[in-house]
Amino acid sequence: MNEILTTREVVKSFGKLQALRGVSLAVGKGELHGLIGPNGSGKSTLLKCIVGAETTSGGTITFDGMDVTRVPPDQRARLGMCLKFQVTSILPALSVYDNVLLAVQRNGSLGQLLRSSTRRALRPEVTTLLEAVNLADRASVLAQELSHGQQQWLEIAMAISQRPSLLLLDEPTAGMNREERRATGDLLERLARGTSMVIVEHDLDFVRRMCTRITVLEQGEVIAEGSASEIEQNENVKGAFIGRR
Repeated sequence: MNEILTTREVVKSFGKLQALRGVSLAVGKGELHGLIGPNGSGKSTLLKCIVGAETTSGGTITFDGMDVTRVPPDQRARLGMCLKFQVTSILPALSVYDNVLLAVQRNGSLGQLLRSSTRRALRPEVTTLLEAVNLADRASVLAQELSHGQQQWLEIAMAISQRPSLLLLDEPTAGMNREERRATGDLLERLARGTSMVIVEHDLDFVRRMCTRITVLEQGEVIAEGSASEIEQNENVKGAFIGRR
């Protein structure tokens, strides 16, 4: 497998609490990789370690062949990593269009931003992003007026504006109804044509649909990895996660 991301024996401690206990996984280029486990199993902590939001206590993280274990978060972002947190970081008092515009403008120079010279030039790119997440008809409304699911789609548009080669999604369907979850799956499948993804989810039906491989964490350790059918038949997984739904 041609890997874009590998973690090897990653450890993360918070004082006496060991949140990650030697986690190793590999994500292939173009792969949609699921990450599941009970609450407190270390899923979100692992994502934060991958992008540098948390510093690892041990182990190595390799991105596209480069050891990034001690690389600062901003440099990892420039290399092509992006993490979308469960709680959105949109600007609710700005329009949907302006939220995406600001995200796109981060790719420009400081001089361009100060002169506001990019707004007209970036209109086609912003419009394309809004169309990709089914929000083109909501461009002029305030972000706070969107439904919960639409706010998640808006932040996905802002994330992919950075053209990441690896997108990490922390519970992208949390709080959504069935129709919003289905639409989110359709959206991510379209976006995945050019982006590898790691998806943390509690919705096993969503993970089964989206992901070719799944890694299961329990108390900071990998207890299983494989296809959806292999995971569902794994006795360790049944005891640690599936049986608790």
